[in-house]
Amino acid sequence: MSHSGNSRFSRPETITAIVIVLVALAFVVPTLSIRPLSALLPATMLTALVLLAGCLLAQDQRAAAAAEPAMVMSKYPRRVVWAFSLIVLYALAVDFVGFYPSTALSVPLVSFVFGYRNLKGLCFAAVVVLSVIYLIFGLAMSHEFPTGRLWSQ
Repeated sequence: MSHSGNSRFSRPETITAIVIVLVALAFVVPTLSIRPLSALLPATMLTALVLLAGCLLAQDQRAAAAAEPAMVMSKYPRRVVWAFSLIVLYALAVDFVGFYPSTALSVPLVSFVFGYRNLKGLCFAAVVVLSVIYLIFGLAMSHEFPTGRLWSQ
């Protein structure tokens, strides 16, 4: 078996999986101080994220052990950078203008950055996502989302 000199842990998928596990675990900690019903969804999603990233890590390490070349993470790295930038802006916007307006803008914007250009489909996706969130959390669970600093003053 030949080694190219690169560590098995410097493979893009391995690095991505490790970062996802660490970040998800870091976000699990605050859910421990939230009411159990409110913490159920985020804790479940973060646990699933850790499990899926663990599967990615195991799969990539098996490929590394078999001396398979590392996969290219993205053919369009600029799109990935834009999407992450939009997610950071989304988090800031939720704090400033609130959850619903921020989500109404971010869902179509992130989809557009990743290449979906159908305007009707983008608007439909935003309406469906917001409606489902409102029905599940707003009505069924009586959960209020942040209204934003702009409107609360």
